[in-house]
Amino acid sequence: MISGIIMASGFSKRMGENKLLMNFKGKKLIEYVIKANLQSKIDEILLIYRDENIRNIGLSYGIKTIYNDMANLGQSQSIIKGVKNASGESYMFFPGDQPFITKDLIDLLINEHLKDRGKITIPYFKDKRYTPTIFPKAFREELLKIQGDRGGREIIERNPGKVQRIHVDNEYILADFDTLDDFNYWSRT
Repeated sequence: MISGIIMASGFSKRMGENKLLMNFKGKKLIEYVIKANLQSKIDEILLIYRDENIRNIGLSYGIKTIYNDMANLGQSQSIIKGVKNASGESYMFFPGDQPFITKDLIDLLINEHLKDRGKITIPYFKDKRYTPTIFPKAFREELLKIQGDRGGREIIERNPGKVQRIHVDNEYILADFDTLDDFNYWSRT
């Protein structure tokens, strides 16, 4: 069983407003990630939120929402809240700002992960690491100890032999939005 954990409790400091609530081609940015999860092989979806508007969007799609009361401590708290509330054997972490993510990419990563459930499964494009990333339950205790805004990077760096790289030919489906320039660039495509 794979638990999809959508990390949607950040502060969007570089964007200047809650980017997940920005309208992008007819929908709120967060909705693209939620919809791709719902269409995929994910067994359960958890939306980690800070803003009630994000929670309401999650509820409108019928997914489980979990309030992050410690969002000010960084991305680590979304990971911890997700892991503590997930019932899956593996955790698939999604940032909320990947509007081009597809069911097919999610399913590809899940299928590859299921071939070797002990590995951390990561999409790569031209040797650059992207998300979503799948961690097996064997890393649960390490995930619960993460601090700050580094996410699972330190675990990945400490365990290179436990990483399964999945090469993706299309950087577009991995794109995320951190700045208004990113948003404007992708809005024109």
